[in-house]
Amino acid sequence: MVTNVMIVGVGGQGSLLASKLLGQVVLKKGFDVKVSEVHGMSQRGGSVVTYVRWGDTVSSPIIDKGEADYIISFELLEAARYIGYLKKGGTVIVNSQRLDPMPVLTGAAEYPEGLEEKMRNAGANVDEMDALAVAMQAGSAKSANIALMGRFSKYYKDISEEEWLSALADCVKPQFLELNKKAFALGRNN
Repeated sequence: MVTNVMIVGVGGQGSLLASKLLGQVVLKKGFDVKVSEVHGMSQRGGSVVTYVRWGDTVSSPIIDKGEADYIISFELLEAARYIGYLKKGGTVIVNSQRLDPMPVLTGAAEYPEGLEEKMRNAGANVDEMDALAVAMQAGSAKSANIALMGRFSKYYKDISEEEWLSALADCVKPQFLELNKKAFALGRNN
């Protein structure tokens, strides 16, 4: 069996670190892991998508529409944009934070309303949290990505919190480790 996770957000939100953390923790568990990153216009606030797939044998890093077991989204509109990739009954773990895309900022469009309901109507289990507030409680807005990964970690009982924290220590610089450990714990226990 292969587990398929998409991590989506906009440039600068830390989705690449989140995918590195997830890949590291499942690799340490002995799984075959494939990670693929699609950056888009990430440096200008554009969409960033990362695929993380693991299992006994994984032949491709790409997740097709209707195959994702989970979508971890750092922004609400990005979750809605990629909902077609989620399999029926899959789970979306989403930050409730809204980042207005350029058309909204310029007044050419309005931010869509009711996105959570639309995702539920599409068959998704929606687990929403204010990851920015959790990150601020931990000490830095930049740790919202790790707070979301803490929330996601609750879905895998066979990977202990200690194993997640060990992988986190492998992925972040030592001077940011304690902050990120706190964000992870707050996200996991929120």
